[in-house]
Amino acid sequence: MSSDDQKVLVSVRNLTKYFPITRGILIQRKIGAVQAVDDVSFDVYQGETLGLVGESGCGKTTVGRTILQLLKPTKGHVFFHDKDLTTLPPEEMRHVRREIQIIFQDPYASLNPRLTVGNIISEPLEVHRIGTNKERRERVQELLRLVGLNPYFVNRYPHEFSGGQRQRIGIARALSLHPEFIVCDEPISALDVSIQAQVANLLEKLQKEFGLTYLFIAHDLSMVRHISDRIAVMYLGKVVELAERDALYTNPLHPYTQALLSAIPIPDPVKERKRKRIVLTGDVPSPANPPKGCHFHTRCPIALEICRQIEPEWREISPKHWVACHAV
Repeated sequence: MSSDDQKVLVSVRNLTKYFPITRGILIQRKIGAVQAVDDVSFDVYQGETLGLVGESGCGKTTVGRTILQLLKPTKGHVFFHDKDLTTLPPEEMRHVRREIQIIFQDPYASLNPRLTVGNIISEPLEVHRIGTNKERRERVQELLRLVGLNPYFVNRYPHEFSGGQRQRIGIARALSLHPEFIVCDEPISALDVSIQAQVANLLEKLQKEFGLTYLFIAHDLSMVRHISDRIAVMYLGKVVELAERDALYTNPLHPYTQALLSAIPIPDPVKERKRKRIVLTGDVPSPANPPKGCHFHTRCPIALEICRQIEPEWREISPKHWVACHAV
């Protein structure tokens, strides 16, 4: 299905999140800000998986948490079913939380070690006062079956499970309220390579079964290609390119995207030898003091003089292929 036929479920407009830098012990003064997310805009269509990729520290997780209002944005808007989540009063936001959930990156830190698996998965049902105790128990067992775990594990504790099993428990918890939209915050990066594909396949199966919509945050580009319909590339708090999966991998336009894709290993040694690697020089600038103009110009192999002065405009180069680059 093309995006023209799809309904926009989540619309992010000019999303910005700055974390203040303070100094002083008794009286704290603001001396600057970490510009974690800077003027980001994109849409997520109903039923699709939008991949969000970039280096560590580029602001991917902050985007996900700000969309869910776990972090309040500095400015900008997030629309879910045309409701602006940034302006909703707490009681209304509480109702919306039934429809938007998150799967956290670290399955070891995201589960309360003092609660049994049954209590962890049923906690959202209790918070939203859904069902009787018997109905909740049945729902927990159904969810464990859905994610490929034994329903009789309800009385076990998180430390009794492996990393992959814990992440399945996290997925079951996210599904407990029948959400429409799930932010998958690097859900496989903390797992063994052998388990990553199993969890990714489980997420795809659940998406087809329940019509879920995902924002899939990751830095493993090969896994993102496997699971995503469209992909957005972030660098230093900004989205620099957004395109459908195949268009991005066959025709990357932004020099940063080209460099990222050139780093993916190819299992064919002949093709690997012929391929030209793009090696970026220098370090990623500090988000507390990003460079003027295009944030990428300090490492860009084709930077122009205009790149050092003026921030590039976010524009649609070809149908559904957006990029922010003066050289394109």
